[in-house]
Amino acid sequence: MVFVGAVHEAEPALRALLHAGVEVAGVFTFGPRLAARTSGFVDLEPLAAPHGVPVLRTDNLNDPDEVERVRALRPDLIVEVGWTRLLGDELLAIPPRGCVGFHASMLPRDRGRAPVNWAIIRGETSTGNTMMFLASGTDTGDIIDQQPVSIEPDDTCGTVYAKVGAAGAAMLRKNLPALLAGIAPRRPQGHSPTPNLPKRTPEMGITDWSRAPRAVHDWIRGLTHPYPGAFTFLAGRKLFLWRSEPPCDEPNGEPGLLLGCDGKALRVGTGGGSLRLLRVQEEGGTEEDAASWYRRRRIAPGMRFDPVDEATARWALGLGPASSVAAKQGATT
Repeated sequence: MVFVGAVHEAEPALRALLHAGVEVAGVFTFGPRLAARTSGFVDLEPLAAPHGVPVLRTDNLNDPDEVERVRALRPDLIVEVGWTRLLGDELLAIPPRGCVGFHASMLPRDRGRAPVNWAIIRGETSTGNTMMFLASGTDTGDIIDQQPVSIEPDDTCGTVYAKVGAAGAAMLRKNLPALLAGIAPRRPQGHSPTPNLPKRTPEMGITDWSRAPRAVHDWIRGLTHPYPGAFTFLAGRKLFLWRSEPPCDEPNGEPGLLLGCDGKALRVGTGGGSLRLLRVQEEGGTEEDAASWYRRRRIAPGMRFDPVDEATARWALGLGPASSVAAKQGATT
C-alpha cells in the first residue's frame, strides 16, 4: 500500500500500518516549502526509515508526474491521513482496493476545514473521527467506520487532535484485514445537517473580549499550539494568547480591561465576567507566564486590550467578510 500524510494525525496511523505486517511501498508527505507553512506538520521520515520505507516529498500529489510515481508503486490500497489536500480522480482510480481517508468529525456533520478547531471554538463537548472511502468532493465518500471523541473543559486543539489520531489508528487496525480483502463495510453519507466549515487563516485569531468568559477561553484553547494562536493588541502591540483557565464564577470586568495578577495568571475582563490568562507571547518574543509579562511590561492601571469591531469579530467566527480593520490587523501576522 501507499501512505499519504503530513500533519499530526498521520503519525499514529502510519505507525499502525508499519506494525500490521503489510507492505508499505512508500510514504508521500509535504516538501520543505509546504511543510514550513502547515500548522501541525510532522516529519514522517524518522518513523518510516527504520522500516526501510521510502519517504517521497511533494507539494502537489495531483501533478501528473507525481501520479505516475504513485502508479509505479502499484498499490492495492492508498491510505491518506492528515494530508489537508484533496486527492484527484486519477489518484483515486489507481488502487484496486480504493483510497481510504479520515475526517475529524462525525460525518456527514461538519465537512470542511479545521473541524476540531471549530468544534472547540463553538464550545462543543464532543467530536469524532470518520474513516471513509475517498471520493470526488469534500468529505463525501462512503463511511467505513466512526468513533466519537470527547472534548473536556481543559482540552486544547492539540490534545483533541491527539485523541482523533488515536481513534483513526484504532479504526485502521480494526478494518485493515477487510479492506485488503475487499470486503470492508461501507454506507453512503446522508445530507449534512451543517454547512461546510470554512478555512481558518492566522489573522482570524483576533480576540473579541466582549464575548463571554467561556467563549473567550474556548477561543484560546481552540487556536493554541500547534496552530498559529489567538491574539490581541495592547496599544497596537500584538500579544499571542496560548493558554487560559476554564472560568468559574469569575468577578466581572469591562471587556479587555487588565485587572491585575493572580499568581502566575493575569485576569482580564470579558463580556459579563473575566478570564485568567496563563501563557502569552509578544510578537517576536518568547512564551511566558501572563503575570510575568504583565509585571515586566509595567502595565499601568486601567489599561485594556484593543477592542475589535463587530464586522471583524463576525469574520473571525466565519460569519462574514473581512473588514478593513481585519485586513490591517492581518497584515501584522
